[in-house]
Amino acid sequence: MEKKQIGVGVVVMIFDRRRRLLFGQRNPNRIKAGSALSGHGQWTMPGGKLDFGERFENGATREVLEETGLMIDPNSLRVITLNNHLIDNTLHFITIGMLYEADVGEPRVTEPDVITRWDWFALDALPKPLYLPSLYVLNNYRQKLFYWR
Repeated sequence: MEKKQIGVGVVVMIFDRRRRLLFGQRNPNRIKAGSALSGHGQWTMPGGKLDFGERFENGATREVLEETGLMIDPNSLRVITLNNHLIDNTLHFITIGMLYEADVGEPRVTEPDVITRWDWFALDALPKPLYLPSLYVLNNYRQKLFYWR
């Protein structure tokens, strides 16, 4: 019998002053992309798993810094969506979508084994394919939904 797991993570929608969104391309190598959701070669917003006892804002700030080298203000983040995923009956993952609207500078590739490049995209011209957690957060944002199950 496979072990059942639950996880909680954050996805951060970062808009710059030109209303572009930040996306990174996950490594095309499935092993290096390293996720239960696979996602190799797909485009994702910054984010990752929360540490035990970590506030959403602190986890989002930490993940953005780890993945992009960008410093964001945790007090300027806001929770905009919540998604509930059950994957293959063994993984239950909850994604907290957060919004950050401010100039942050230019991202760097700080974890090249996971993300191979970062770039800014207009909301109506996003790269494809999108990584599932980012796609769900984006869809909720566009539909003005808070919770998707």
